[in-house]
Amino acid sequence: MPIGNSSEDDRPSVGRALQQARIDAGLTVEQVSTTTRVRIPIVHAIEQDDFTRCGGDVYARGHIRTLARAVGVDATPLIEQYDAEHGGRPAPTPAAPLFEAERIRPERGRPNWTAAMVAAIVAVVGFVGFTFWGGGDDGGTPTAGSTPTKSPQSEPDRKKPADPKPDPSDSAIAAVPADKVTVKLTAEDGASWVSAKDHNGTVLHQGVIEQGDSKTFTDKQKIDLILGNAGGVQLYVNGKEVDNEFKPGEVQRLTYTKGDPQAG
Repeated sequence: MPIGNSSEDDRPSVGRALQQARIDAGLTVEQVSTTTRVRIPIVHAIEQDDFTRCGGDVYARGHIRTLARAVGVDATPLIEQYDAEHGGRPAPTPAAPLFEAERIRPERGRPNWTAAMVAAIVAVVGFVGFTFWGGGDDGGTPTAGSTPTKSPQSEPDRKKPADPKPDPSDSAIAAVPADKVTVKLTAEDGASWVSAKDHNGTVLHQGVIEQGDSKTFTDKQKIDLILGNAGGVQLYVNGKEVDNEFKPGEVQRLTYTKGDPQAG
């Protein structure tokens, strides 16, 4: 009977395997970081099998898949090895709830459009009524010996209802300027790590967006996004809702411009 470790015990760790593949490919950590947009300290930590800086198992799997693609190795066995060493992959979400979520999701925006239209109608009716009521005061017959005068403050006060300042809503996203690209995202199904950059590479946002929170980014040419939990993020690009076909926990890199929404 042979004595010694099995071939499975002899295989390198996930981090060491990625490091060796990078060296074999003739790449530096800085080059891998530039290609994948994974920060240099996180790349170093992963190659030392320290996944605490990834922010959780979902993001660790995403980083492993991204780094493996960059150095030219198959990510599947590395992720399986990671799951075996860190408690296994979470149970998949049943297909029926996912289907229901996809079927119901487009209907969520309808109350917002209705509310915006009702608010606009109320504002117009209120403005017309206020103007009519104010005009009645000015149109009265002056008494004998008196000269009708207008208060210098009456006109500015009367114009205030014509310039309401409503809170931002989906109707504001629908009226985005045509000469810019506007991206609004909402963390609907769980928190998500998000990175957003403008066309010059300037970081507009980088960090975790908690569930229920929203962010809006605008640039004159393009917006580059990295979504750490792409399946849980709802996107509106240039006033249009983007169909979400990603899976929970999936890492996606997207680019949007002034034209029709398209994934980069």
